[in-house]
Amino acid sequence: MTSRRDFIKVGSSAAAGAAFWRSLANSAQGRPLYGGIGNTILGANEKIRVGIVGPGGRGTHLMGSFLKQDDVDFLAVCDIDDARILEAKQKVEEERGKKPDGYKDFRKLIERNDLDAIIVATPDHWHALPTIYACETGKDVYCEKPLATSIGEGRVMLDTARKNNRVVQMGTHWKSAPHFKEAIDYLHSGKIGKVRQVRCWAYLDWARIPEENPGTTCPEGVDYDMWLGPAPDRPFDEAHFHYTFRWFWEYAGGLMTDWGVHLLNVAMWGMGFQNPSRVSSTGGRYIYPNRKDTPDTQQAIYQFDDFNLIWEHQVKGSLGPHDRPHGMAFYGKDALLIIESNRWEVIPEKDSPVEAAKHEAAEGGHVEHVRNFLDCVKSREKPVMDIEIGHNVSAVAHLGNLAFLSEEALHWDSETETVTNSPEANAMVTKEYRAPWKLA
Repeated sequence: MTSRRDFIKVGSSAAAGAAFWRSLANSAQGRPLYGGIGNTILGANEKIRVGIVGPGGRGTHLMGSFLKQDDVDFLAVCDIDDARILEAKQKVEEERGKKPDGYKDFRKLIERNDLDAIIVATPDHWHALPTIYACETGKDVYCEKPLATSIGEGRVMLDTARKNNRVVQMGTHWKSAPHFKEAIDYLHSGKIGKVRQVRCWAYLDWARIPEENPGTTCPEGVDYDMWLGPAPDRPFDEAHFHYTFRWFWEYAGGLMTDWGVHLLNVAMWGMGFQNPSRVSSTGGRYIYPNRKDTPDTQQAIYQFDDFNLIWEHQVKGSLGPHDRPHGMAFYGKDALLIIESNRWEVIPEKDSPVEAAKHEAAEGGHVEHVRNFLDCVKSREKPVMDIEIGHNVSAVAHLGNLAFLSEEALHWDSETETVTNSPEANAMVTKEYRAPWKLA
């Protein structure tokens, strides 16, 4: 298992955001760098030609949302697993009557000139490079959350998108769910009074943790070296593969980045997309000490200019604050506003003029979020979860993990995107890549 100190040792000492880094990744076959090809601006009624990298669990769900759109042509799918390529091709054929092309190397998909947009639904450690390459070849990108596995990667993604004038939407679909907007509009009305504290929590009793003795034989048809990509080399372990990759630092950031980006995004939406100046965190592997790296129990405190934000999570437990398994609570002077995935509620303080209220809603936002991206591909406007917002929110989640791993209260300079009081934590702002993949 990877300890906090072991994790620090593999970090890069480069400071994110100090300059624009040109990305490059040379395969063993010596594939050349991409230069911006660029695509033409589409008319309102034209088809948007789409390909997907990573049609696994989440990717399959996203494919369904894209295939519901009449102005989408699904031309290509890519995965390192032959079985998933076959499933994805069959899904498109069943929906549209035409089978897309299949690839195991995402670069071959991205270098096609007949694609307008790419969906990136890979494990987290593979979000950065496909997004960067797609932007450099003139393609727009719908990238799943979190934006990347490090703040430094996110900065390169943002800079590349801006340099190439690309539309990039991060897949936090709650931003497009109507009841979230209703709740945030109510918050912005000022009715609950001055908010000085926000709490976000995820108490997930259903989260799937690797078994004690998983398989160690790589499934047939899987290109495991490509799956590892820029992550450290290690023997195949089913516990580190497919869904459960998210519990290991090499590929993801645990619940902090998996669910945290969803909830932190709503919290920051409500309070304005500011940057914290100070972050601390504590927690540990108390329930599953042997089969995961990331903490199953964690708390983080963020200090902003005029409010504090508290994040907390636990695996295998559903009784969170206010007796809810997840939520975002805004503590105002006159009332409390709680938002969940399918409802929001106002609870007045004693002797408050605010009226109590409950608003139920169907959980949604998936199709609306995809539709917003597609509309922006045509209009060239920024989507509701533009990459700059996605980078900002993902950075907040990553900072919580950096504070946990370094065991320090971190001072954050958002202008230079550096930790100013801890060289160890600052070394983790950007992850080191395994050769021959590079981000430099």
